[in-house]
Parts: sequence; structure tokens; C-alpha cells
Amino acid sequence: MGLVKGIILTVAALTSTVLIGCEAMTGKPPPPETPMSRPAGVETPQDAALGKAVKERLLAEKTVNLSRVIVETRKGTVYLRGLVPSLDAQERAVKIVWQVTGVQVVENQLQIGE
Repeated sequence: MGLVKGIILTVAALTSTVLIGCEAMTGKPPPPETPMSRPAGVETPQDAALGKAVKERLLAEKTVNLSRVIVETRKGTVYLRGLVPSLDAQERAVKIVWQVTGVQVVENQLQIGE
């Protein structure tokens, strides 16, 4: 039985490799990336308060436009997604978030673009 199981696993591995290669050659764009880390679970009142404080600080920033930053919070971790106009804006957003009391981790998933 071990030999049969090994042959089946080998065939499955080779088949999946061929299918992935064929899909890459079709010219279709790759599927949208899913973030490695996303908030999971139910937002607590503490999460909501922290998220609100972070959003207020980001919107109060006058030197760069951070209005397209999406903020989610879970257990002291702040997840930043959305668009910022430049690398400087991205760095500024992260710096602002770290200044908010209660932030334990910042997951920066911001994209640079217009």
C-alpha cells in the first residue's frame, strides 16, 4: 500500500505543477493577493476605540493626504490598508499610528499610488 500511496502523491504533485504552469501561460492576470495577516474575530469596544483614535489622528494629518487609509484593529494590532500618495506618506501614517496609546503592533499593508 505504501508504494501505491507514493505513486498517487507523485502523480498529484506533477499534475498540479503542470496545471499551475498552464494557467500562468494563459495570459490571465493573477488572482488578487490576499493579505498574509488580516484581523480575525469580533471587534471589541477597546478595538473600536483604538481604531477611532487612529483614524482621527490620520485624518488630522495636514502634511500628507491619508484619507484613503483603511484602519482595522484587533487586540491592539492596527491593520493599515488602502492607498497613500507616496512612500513618505506611508512612513508618516505608520509613525502616526505608533503615537496612539494602546497600539501594540502595526501591520502595514498600504499601497503607494494615486
